[in-house]
Amino acid sequence: MAVITLVLLLTALLLARLGIEDLGEALTYTGRITGAILVLVAATALLGAAAVVDHWFRNSFPYSGMVALIGTVAALLANAMLLFETLKDGDSTFYRVLWGVLTAGSAWAVFAVWRTSVVIPAPKRVAAALVVSSGLALANFGYQYLYQPYQRGAKPLVKMTVGKPVLSQDRREFAVPVDISLENHSDVGFYLLGAEFHAMGERVPLSAKDRLREQWRADAEQWSRSEEKHPLSRREIHQPGELVAAEPWMPAGNWIEAGDAFVTQTLVQLPIDTPYDQLAFYASADFARKDRLGLEQVALEGYSWSGGKVPQWLREQKDVDSVIYRGRVHENNAIAKHTMDPRYVTVYWQFGTNGAGVAETITRDGEEDRTLSGAETRALVDRYGLVSALSGPLERTLWDIKSQR
Repeated sequence: MAVITLVLLLTALLLARLGIEDLGEALTYTGRITGAILVLVAATALLGAAAVVDHWFRNSFPYSGMVALIGTVAALLANAMLLFETLKDGDSTFYRVLWGVLTAGSAWAVFAVWRTSVVIPAPKRVAAALVVSSGLALANFGYQYLYQPYQRGAKPLVKMTVGKPVLSQDRREFAVPVDISLENHSDVGFYLLGAEFHAMGERVPLSAKDRLREQWRADAEQWSRSEEKHPLSRREIHQPGELVAAEPWMPAGNWIEAGDAFVTQTLVQLPIDTPYDQLAFYASADFARKDRLGLEQVALEGYSWSGGKVPQWLREQKDVDSVIYRGRVHENNAIAKHTMDPRYVTVYWQFGTNGAGVAETITRDGEEDRTLSGAETRALVDRYGLVSALSGPLERTLWDIKSQR
């Protein structure tokens, strides 16, 4: 009796703690429902503990055995589900052991109470009620922790509009205005993990005669290997572009709510005698769903050229500099918060002669250098609702502006 009571009291205490946290802090409606269910199960386990004492000693309540049995069954189901979740996603050995012991203890408690010849009035109705309530709890748990993390909803859109070039007063320079807009037509908000805009200057000389088939093939091979995509052309000879401008067009850590939009403008300025024939504009952004994580302020961490830590996969990219940002990630529910080690998002704004980009990792502290497997990457993307949006290339010829010099 003492062991059964201890198991039920410990289960009630843990479930109440997790449930109250989820009721007040879970980021999703289903998370709040899970919190309510955990509080209800905690109350059932607590009532079951009181019924166990009465059933063993006083027997003042004729149905205390049945209440004790219901309490132990509820504790078994809850502990088993929490053990499963901790084994699947948790990092904490303590919680794995704790819920393993409580699951075994509550299973033994169910057997021990059942052996006392519990009197169950209308057993079919009680069994039906237990099956229905357990089924609802399992369905909610499965939706919250199994099904929902693998559903990927809509993502924000990044759009660009290139304006008309403007000449300086002395007609020695010109500026090309570029409007960048961010639109969220989905029904969830998103954190912005990183955003970048860059412009590439391109030389595109024309061949005096039709180019040979071998040259077309060489262009096709270069197209397949390069991030810059140019059409195959009979006369145009596309050469690798050179970075002429780059910037993060929106600070990392900002967010956009459902149905919101954001617009900013940047200028790309060049001398009128620029050697480039055209400009190619790119804008991209990476996001995480606000219902999958909470994000503290993403602050500047350092620079790759002055001692900032960059992972091995980034060090292998030659002639690329990085500005590094970092912020703490919070899980969207109390169970993950307590059973998973703290995660951090690290954002790398990269730029070099051959282009620019943004990359980010969400890892435990000190694991930024670890290369994730394909399965781990997919699990990370699904867990936090990671999506990317890209606009470009938008190409703009410079022949008209260069003719005015």
